Amino acid sequence: MFKRIKKFPRFLKEVREELKKVNWSSREELITATVVVIIASVILTLYIAGIDAILTKIIQGFFK
Repeated sequence: MFKRIKKFPRFLKEVREELKKVNWSSREELITATVVVIIASVILTLYIAGIDAILTKIIQGFFK
């Protein structure tokens, strides 16, 4: 337990060093990626809703 506590400051230092190496995205890249994700989510939602509606009609036709 105490060994872990003694190693903690070293761990934080290593984390800070690694975070300096990270290639952070620019604001424009983040906005573009967000828009792409939103558009893809809407398209996929509409596709699944359409398939669901079609299959619901087919199954209701079988049971009538």
